[in-house]
Amino acid sequence: MRKLVYYIASTLDGFIAGPDGADPTGPDGFWPIPEDYVGHLIAEYPETLPGPARAALSITAEGTHFDTVVEGRRSYEIGLKAGVTDAYPHLRHLVFSRTLGESPDPAVEIVATDPVARVRELKEEDGKDIWLVGGGELAGSLYSEISTLIIKLSPMTIGSGIPLFSHKAAFLPDEWTLADHQVLTSGAVFLTYERVTTSVRLTVADD
Repeated sequence: MRKLVYYIASTLDGFIAGPDGADPTGPDGFWPIPEDYVGHLIAEYPETLPGPARAALSITAEGTHFDTVVEGRRSYEIGLKAGVTDAYPHLRHLVFSRTLGESPDPAVEIVATDPVARVRELKEEDGKDIWLVGGGELAGSLYSEISTLIIKLSPMTIGSGIPLFSHKAAFLPDEWTLADHQVLTSGAVFLTYERVTTSVRLTVADD
């Protein structure tokens, strides 16, 4: 069975974006992108780089981790505002939203139904693992379905912003075991955790 993997960049104080939810790695972003960080992504997770970045870096590697990406509307709209209707054309792309309506791109599937049910269907299909790219609200909805956390921990703090899991998420303590870690010279740390226990929760689709 395929796994749902929450592969996400986080600050030391647990935020994945600033308070406005804008792309922290964009032209006006605050997130540092050191050379060894980019090199590690290219070597280990090339499929997680957006299509425009892959083209600019001449990356054609398929990748070994994921063949499907899922995200919420707010995360997806970051790309839309930049004129990108499908940031991951090399992956099967699903967006969970009850308000987005018709898909802006024929290759992007809009899911307005229960995200847990849809993800469970995806898990039963053949293929590589499923990448949960964000945001925090959808991650909170899919909390019980996440098997693996891969945190790209940045050596920075921002004080406030969008947390790893939405503040709307229920208080459900779970245990995780550290399966792998890689420390880069720049100070970024890639931490891989596998779930030990699983909480059961009600979920709702991203709006």
